[in-house]
Amino acid sequence: MTITCVIKHFPVTHTLLIGTLALLPLGAACADQSTQAQAAQFQQTVQQQQTRDQLQKSQQQQQLHQNVSDNAKLPLAGNPQAQQQIEQADRAQQDRDRATQQDLLNRQQNAADLPRVVPPPQPAPTSGG
Repeated sequence: MTITCVIKHFPVTHTLLIGTLALLPLGAACADQSTQAQAAQFQQTVQQQQTRDQLQKSQQQQQLHQNVSDNAKLPLAGNPQAQQQIEQADRAQQDRDRATQQDLLNRQQNAADLPRVVPPPQPAPTSGG
């Protein structure tokens, strides 16, 4: 039997099937990487949303604190020294709030800059006998 006889007896569909099976692990690896990329993107989106929520909560707390401070100043309208102390306390609180928000943003930025660790693909389970 010669090579030409083997080629004639080997149908084209078998050749395509073998070629497809040979490329199947490559396709699975690409799909796995795509899934990991989507998971990383989702995780980043969740972290960004959490940061926005924390910033919004911080801003609401600042507004509440400012309202309390404004109400505390009303009875002290005739006492410039007490008003000055309250204003100093307000400025100190605003500085702390700004620093807290900046820290939150810095941590979010640093987390986004860290390289993503992608575990190597696990070997496909083999059917044992």
